[in-house]
Amino acid sequence: MTEPRFDVVGIGNAIVDVLAQTEDDFLASHDLNKGTMTLIDADTAGKLYDDMGPAIECSGGSAANSIACLASLGGKGAFIGKVRDDQLGEAFRHDIQTLGVAFDTPFAKDGVSTARCLIFVTPDAQRTMQTFLGACVELGPDDVDEGVIADAQVTYLEGYLWDPPKAKEAFVKAAKLAHDADRQVSLSLSDPFCVGRHRAEFLDLVNDHVDILFANEEEILSLYEVDDFDAAMQKVRGHCKIAALTRGPKGSVVISGDEVHVIDPEPATPVDTTGAGDGYAGGFLYGLTQGFDLAKSARIGGIVASQVIGHVGARPDIPLKNIVEKALS
Repeated sequence: MTEPRFDVVGIGNAIVDVLAQTEDDFLASHDLNKGTMTLIDADTAGKLYDDMGPAIECSGGSAANSIACLASLGGKGAFIGKVRDDQLGEAFRHDIQTLGVAFDTPFAKDGVSTARCLIFVTPDAQRTMQTFLGACVELGPDDVDEGVIADAQVTYLEGYLWDPPKAKEAFVKAAKLAHDADRQVSLSLSDPFCVGRHRAEFLDLVNDHVDILFANEEEILSLYEVDDFDAAMQKVRGHCKIAALTRGPKGSVVISGDEVHVIDPEPATPVDTTGAGDGYAGGFLYGLTQGFDLAKSARIGGIVASQVIGHVGARPDIPLKNIVEKALS
């Protein structure tokens, strides 16, 4: 096998996040389901944007956030996702390329605008996301760069990508290309409601195509329709090579065959939990592709997640490489 150009290529929704601090009363008055992601149309996005008050705009998207964290650690990342040739699309491309991430997916020249995710952060640091997918739904198999997939140790796919039909085809194509090149495929379940929409298909993916699975506790319980975390652990064991399961303030658990690693949480003062799972996945995949064992990779994931939740926004606000090296020394 040739030496790969990239540690990880992420494929996901290319989104610009719009974040605002809010109260639980706002969520209730707008009938928003706290702590989850909901897909919305352009009209709803416009109304919520008008109502949400002062906000911060920054590039986001689940897999893109993970690749941004990997790059901040010093990893070699690439990203595949669709944006429109508009102001938000230009901003997204600039932001991710500035991090040193390869992003060469062509702009959509017509159709709907670049996607945006309206994120409402309550005082308990929970985030409630309302997402207008916009140009993301135009991502299709033709946008999957075969050379990039073959040149990445891991192809990382976000569960949110399973919603648009054309993107689903791109997802399956990428997974097959990665395995044909003797590379690994990783999947993030993304959101319990996403799991609920696609449970049967996700189960097939985990069984047949996924080497490394990321899920939080609520997502893995939903996938296997159980009420007990230990029961979910037993279900996922053997269905993929590695399952990395995050548990918020309880840390994480990594399962691989007969190996089980229970990782303590890192010290953190949550300000905004947006991107916590994305940061964990980026840190974990960085560790794995650098040759660290599962326990150390999970520790890196936890360190990255603790940094991400300490400020508003889903991407690192300071370089992560020195922080992680100091924590591990």
